[in-house]
Amino acid sequence: MALTAETESRLYRSLRAAAGAAAHLVALGFPTAVAVLARPGSSLFSWHPLLMALAFSFLMTEALLIFSPEISLLRSFSRKVKVRVHWALQLLALLCALLGLGIITYNKHLNGKAHFVTWHGLTGLLAVLYTSGQCMGGVLLLYPKLMKNWTLAKLKLYHATSGLVGYLLGCASLMLGMCSLWFTTLVTSVSWYFAMLCPLLTSLVIMNQVSNAYLYRKRSQH
Repeated sequence: MALTAETESRLYRSLRAAAGAAAHLVALGFPTAVAVLARPGSSLFSWHPLLMALAFSFLMTEALLIFSPEISLLRSFSRKVKVRVHWALQLLALLCALLGLGIITYNKHLNGKAHFVTWHGLTGLLAVLYTSGQCMGGVLLLYPKLMKNWTLAKLKLYHATSGLVGYLLGCASLMLGMCSLWFTTLVTSVSWYFAMLCPLLTSLVIMNQVSNAYLYRKRSQH
């Protein structure tokens, strides 16, 4: 029997809500699992995976999900409050990423190892640099008059799109980190595949959110 449009709409909303709930759980669960594995404080290196997981899995994911109309934890709050919380989470994410990058760089220096010679290292560096630029670009949304030839709606759309690129870079860095000797020694078999699915899940949810915002803007123009 064919589904009615109303039934399909309810089913779609239910699936989005379920995926959003899973994204929130993964965003917190992944860095928690990394903390258990890394045992922060046991060595200088131990802070690197935890800080990067906090930056790109928890803080940045929650900063982006804040604007979701269905799965935001701040749905009942005003847009102004959401923007402020988004800024705070993004700045914390950038701080964690910069600290994580600084720690691994210094740790390699102490051990006489080469810097940024792996795909994980290069992608991680690019993600941190991109995130820094993205945060500075967000200032334009606070002061849109600086871009006289751009409407606020366009600035929001481009900021969201470029932010998605930065987020995907961060997730790619996390996934490449899970291919490292340190991670594959501690996590094996099915657990490793489950860990790899974590950034994939949150990436799909965030991509769906951005694409829906783009489609909504297109419809509102007609």
